[in-house]
Amino acid sequence: MNKGVGKSIQHERILETTIKASAVNAEFLETDLIDFSKNNPGIVVYVKPRRHRSPNLTVEYLNGERQVVNCHNFSREEVSKWVTLLRTQSGNPTIRYRKLWHTDSPSIQGPWTPFTNRRPELNLAQFPREEFSQPLNMPPSATEQLKEIFRQQQDTAILENNRAK
Repeated sequence: MNKGVGKSIQHERILETTIKASAVNAEFLETDLIDFSKNNPGIVVYVKPRRHRSPNLTVEYLNGERQVVNCHNFSREEVSKWVTLLRTQSGNPTIRYRKLWHTDSPSIQGPWTPFTNRRPELNLAQFPREEFSQPLNMPPSATEQLKEIFRQQQDTAILENNRAK
């Protein structure tokens, strides 16, 4: 630290684990959870020992969402997989693409997805590319309009000179 200023790590998530004293959970605490907290410094890990309750993994994301996973009778590998899954999720609720209604004559084209009407050249493009960084339906700027008017005036002047010859 230099004059009270140091590196601050913004916390991505808060992982709170309620652990019951069982051999599997104690083994997970001693090995996997310590390695997890060392490898993920942006995630705060709290361990709360609770008696007479089943073990839980509680995740609180920065957007305020909470998820609770009951780890009763989970093996060490299952708890580790759940911790990894909760670490990689964003905390936003999942969106269903399917609708709540049914039709007897569904569309031949299939259901709509966000990738349905994409331009085909985007499939093979190497990103980043300057031409794809602009909005698709952007009106011309005032400078571009003035340049176009100037080009048109130049073209008409050339045509008039050619007619005069």
